[in-house]
Amino acid sequence: MRPGAPNVLEQGPERRNCHTTRVQLTKNMDYYKREIEYCRKAMARTRVKSSICLEGYIKFNEQYVPHDPIMSGCLPSNPWITDDTTYWAMNAPTVTTPTKLRVERWGFNFSELINDPLGRTQLLEFLKKEFSAENLSFWEACEELRYGEQSRIAEIVDSIYQQFLAPGATRWVNIDSKTMERTLEGIKTPHRYVMDDAQMHIYMLMKKDSYPRFLKSDLYKNLLAEAIIPPETKKR
Repeated sequence: MRPGAPNVLEQGPERRNCHTTRVQLTKNMDYYKREIEYCRKAMARTRVKSSICLEGYIKFNEQYVPHDPIMSGCLPSNPWITDDTTYWAMNAPTVTTPTKLRVERWGFNFSELINDPLGRTQLLEFLKKEFSAENLSFWEACEELRYGEQSRIAEIVDSIYQQFLAPGATRWVNIDSKTMERTLEGIKTPHRYVMDDAQMHIYMLMKKDSYPRFLKSDLYKNLLAEAIIPPETKKR
């Protein structure tokens, strides 16, 4: 394997700490009683009707139709057909003024906002005004740890600890005691997923607390008002 390349066999984010051994349950009478009780409760659980599920799918598709270049086309034009790269330039990771469709997507869900480089920049500006910019900085540092070079993992873990988790840290983040305990235990043997629990805690904090206020802020409203609506390029 090349140095710095992620190992596909590594412990992934969907698993628990890779240094924690799995507890083997003894399949005795009590075990099977619990299994039977669990199955009974599962069978009695209320099921969602197909009509309600389909209604959710329809709403989702209706929401994203204007943003689907196949269904609604590209404005000002499709660069793969016209050889005009204006569409790519207007939707670059960092632009001075974003398009209206792009800003509207940030309002769909928190994932749309935080996965857009420009969206994260605007969110950071908002969090600075709320004196909680360290939350997003911590999340980004954890992303660097997860997808960064293997050779720098120990260095990045130590940097995250010193900046955000150590007692008296300059950019200390508010994490519950249980998550902090698991994280501090994990960094004794650092790996690229050691901050997953802490990162998820901060992610949910921003999603439930900061994100709704961001959508109601003057910053987001002004971005929507000033966003560009590209005119359609007429075919020659």
